[in-house]
Amino acid sequence: MGNTFFAGYDSLYLTNGGTAVFVDVLTLAVSALAERPWDHRFAALPARQDQSVMGRGAVGFDLADLDWGRTARERAEAKDFVLRVTDLALRRHRWDELDYFPPFAEKYLRRFREMVEAFDPAAARDDGYTLPGPDEAATASCVRHRVLSSLPLLEGCVFCFAG
Repeated sequence: MGNTFFAGYDSLYLTNGGTAVFVDVLTLAVSALAERPWDHRFAALPARQDQSVMGRGAVGFDLADLDWGRTARERAEAKDFVLRVTDLALRRHRWDELDYFPPFAEKYLRRFREMVEAFDPAAARDDGYTLPGPDEAATASCVRHRVLSSLPLLEGCVFCFAG
């Protein structure tokens, strides 16, 4: 059992353990960079990939289902943000704070970055957006782990739920 992340016809399939690692390293990076409302909405997306909350093998998303914005400028800023988050994660931002070493995380992140880079946000669907709405944005911070979380929607962050 695993989880799949899509970008059009392209995909990244991760095992349950791989998904947990991917979520962890993205959460660390997105928490450091989120500033605008869209950034905080995107920051809630990794929290929704937390299998300890959503169920193992029950997560994933398609880049085409995200609300990238209505104008070319909004879409470009959103794509740039996701690329910057991925690049920061690739630089191993705060990985030293993990209680494990993620040996395959770089591979997952490089593949995800390729998918985002090749994706044209203007091709996103106008229906069925999976990006959390403004009321579900990750604007709260888990004091213990210093990352954004979907509080009060969830009673902790991805690291709290990991035990």
